[in-house]
Amino acid sequence: MKLYHGSTQIVDKPLVSVGRSNLDFGKGFYATDLQTQAEKWISRFVSLGKKSFVNIYNFDNQNIDTKCKYKKFLDYNEEWLDFIINCRSGKNDYLNFDIIEGGIANDRVFNTIELYFSNLIDKNTTLNRLKYEKPNNQICFINQSVMDDVLHFEAYYEIGEKL
Repeated sequence: MKLYHGSTQIVDKPLVSVGRSNLDFGKGFYATDLQTQAEKWISRFVSLGKKSFVNIYNFDNQNIDTKCKYKKFLDYNEEWLDFIINCRSGKNDYLNFDIIEGGIANDRVFNTIELYFSNLIDKNTTLNRLKYEKPNNQICFINQSVMDDVLHFEAYYEIGEKL
């Protein structure tokens, strides 16, 4: 399976330790199987005049759930919501897995989660709002040795001024 990672650098040797903490699935290396999504991730850098690249990888996901501790969220549900909230709160639940895949808390989803996180809406209201959102996809590699085994850099391309 092809995966894409938007960056201001060519990332031929990704590192899980470089990622920021308190993201959707914790600290790790994030990629997506949606090329346009990777391009959108770096559009803010393009608008600032920075060089921006989409890195392309081959993800050997054949029998991935037998090769490592792999967690996949199929949709925005209560389990996904609790996991995202825990990770964004600094809890290390994500360390129970080597790879985590699921929907992204994009702007619309993030706004709903923030309302829930701030106790302005309850969990049922949050889940009812989220059920109308079509999940994008992100894959977070947590374990460096697993990632080195299953994710292989193939190529990159530079994004210009216009996407």
